[in-house]
Amino acid sequence: MRTETELEDGSEYEEKGIVGPVKFHSLYMRIWIGKNVWIIDLKEGLKKGKKKRNAFKIIIGVVST
Repeated sequence: MRTETELEDGSEYEEKGIVGPVKFHSLYMRIWIGKNVWIIDLKEGLKKGKKKRNAFKIIIGVVST
């Protein structure tokens, strides 16, 4: 369990555990296979992207405002 915080300049950092008050905005699942990433978001729908490194990950997250 981790909290990932995105800053206005686009940078981000992670902290262990759940940090701060959680105000539910959306739920998403990120599937990363090789250099392809698919994001299924309840509010924004399906998005596809590319990353520079190869990986295999499945992440379930909550978007909080």
